[in-house]
Amino acid sequence: MPPRTFPARPRLPLLVTSDGDLLDELLRLAAAGGTEVELAADPAAARTRWLPAPLVLVGSDQAQACLRARLPHRPGTVLVGRAGQLDPRWEIAELIGAEHVATLPAAEPWLVDRFAECTPDRGGAGPARIVAVLGGRGGAGASVLAGGLAVTAARARLRTLLVDADPLGGGLDLVLGWEQLDGLRWPSLTDADGRVDAPALVRALPSRGDLVVLSWDRGDLLNLPAQAMAATVDAARRGRDFVVIDLPRQLDDAAVVALQAAERAFLVVPAELRATAAAARVAAAAAPHCAELAAIVRGPAPGRLKATEVARALGLPLAGTLRPEPGLCRGLERGEAPAAAGRGPLAALCQRLVEELTGATGAGAA
Repeated sequence: MPPRTFPARPRLPLLVTSDGDLLDELLRLAAAGGTEVELAADPAAARTRWLPAPLVLVGSDQAQACLRARLPHRPGTVLVGRAGQLDPRWEIAELIGAEHVATLPAAEPWLVDRFAECTPDRGGAGPARIVAVLGGRGGAGASVLAGGLAVTAARARLRTLLVDADPLGGGLDLVLGWEQLDGLRWPSLTDADGRVDAPALVRALPSRGDLVVLSWDRGDLLNLPAQAMAATVDAARRGRDFVVIDLPRQLDDAAVVALQAAERAFLVVPAELRATAAAARVAAAAAPHCAELAAIVRGPAPGRLKATEVARALGLPLAGTLRPEPGLCRGLERGEAPAAAGRGPLAALCQRLVEELTGATGAGAA
């Protein structure tokens, strides 16, 4: 199938308000700061853009609604309103995770500066492209695809972070053959609830070359707080070029945070009838949280089910197919990272997807 090009979504400040007068004032300040913005009238409209935005301004009219919607706390959230409209004790600001309260008109110069920081020439939210991978059923091969994408991106000289968001998946460090490498795993980072220093995070995690991995250990099963995932995604966006997140099939709060931050998500589905039926449930749960969800169909097809038929049954675009690759499983058992050799169906698919997402090409050592 011919490659498709997916242009980068601009990461713009997000304004969450249905107050027309407040919106006019904020648009004027954004123009003074030299940046465009995205608009959302309520938390439901804001949900998929909440985490990717470099700056979120919540109007006082939507503060209670955001609290009821349980949107994840994230760095760069500002509660904004006019004098007399805001709680002077900041109680609602703290509850929704706002770092600042901006009262108009006094805060106008400060807001103009915040908007100016989001202009393209000032760096904004950073260069990272974030993709998520999840399986349509157990053993679908989502973790292998996630590892292959990360290895391929690192070979293209992209500073890459591979994030394991599935506590029951066994650990992505095992998929890469990195279980002996020193570095922090999730249990050491579950208390993170604010802004994480991106260089410090990269230095602390297991790494080889341009590839860094945040995985689970083989200790006690722990819940992954949504705040820890949000802080990690924020640090990755600022400190990496390419981020791959391996998600569980049953989405917890942390997985939803990661999925909302992803520009694209790939649902890996074996070409089987029961797998397709199971994947339909996963797709229904994931689709509301992701702007672009696409299917990757993996062979063999015992009943000769075609990839296009699987994608059509799921109501998803077909991002690619994977032919059987017997040597891949043998290599994984020997500790060889998926797609590390740069040959075979998985490597070819991963190279195409990385090129579509980033435009990066080339081969090096991963």
